[in-house]
Amino acid sequence: QVQLVESGGGLVQPGDSLRVSCAVTGRTLTDYADYAMAWFRQAPGKEREFVAGVGSKDDITLYEKSVKGRFTISSDNAKNSVALQMNSLEPKDTAVYYCAANFGRGTYVATAPSSYQNWGRGTQVTVSS
Repeated sequence: QVQLVESGGGLVQPGDSLRVSCAVTGRTLTDYADYAMAWFRQAPGKEREFVAGVGSKDDITLYEKSVKGRFTISSDNAKNSVALQMNSLEPKDTAVYYCAANFGRGTYVATAPSSYQNWGRGTQVTVSS
């Protein structure tokens, strides 16, 4: 059974950087013909929203427009994980960040939370002075 475990959240000041990671356990990314892994976030009182995604099919990356140029998503098959490097953080980036994944031939990066079958429990990121 595949499990996703996030780590690396914390409290930072505006303008700081933070890196969150998602470890895949139970299977290895290379077991699958294709995979898509994404980061979502959910702030209090708001809906869960897509932040960034990476897909092995066509080696594609996708970003929500407010984070493009500040955040970078990367997958590491050797470490069986995906990371989100967040730079120039702003208070509006404060949220619980969730890792999501789909596996299988033809899998592509989707932006709707309902498209993903596997989820981590989340890690809190707080940006405050």
